[in-house]
Amino acid sequence: MTTFTAYKELVEAVGDAIMACDASGTIVLWNPACTRMFGYSAAEALGRSLDIIIPQRQQQRHWDGYHQTMASGKTKYGNDVLRVPAVHKDGHSLSIAFSVALTHTPEDKVASIVAVVRDESARFAQERSLRKRLTELEQQVTAQTKP
Repeated sequence: MTTFTAYKELVEAVGDAIMACDASGTIVLWNPACTRMFGYSAAEALGRSLDIIIPQRQQQRHWDGYHQTMASGKTKYGNDVLRVPAVHKDGHSLSIAFSVALTHTPEDKVASIVAVVRDESARFAQERSLRKRLTELEQQVTAQTKP
């Protein structure tokens, strides 16, 4: 088995979504987990913009950061997990968490940005529910302790 074949099998088998975009922001890698998460097949996603999964209200901010990263060759999210909203093909909202890595050309220019993505919608909803319940309980305690 070649190294390339091993990497290809890994990217296709891993449970996390792995996608990559070239310098212009065109999707050039879309693994099966991306299809499960976002609803687009690889054939539908490859060659398209990430706008297919970015909520419209977030697109300008995303592209400002994307182009700055391409120009500078640096990202502030390399070792951090970024949590943002996303959109499924059918239009429902997702809460995703991802980290990114930059790939480079032999001339050391940024060739692509690779993202490893997890759907954290269920965890986010659970945390929101717990925060709401905590607020309710705090209000009850406050109401009971007021003279």
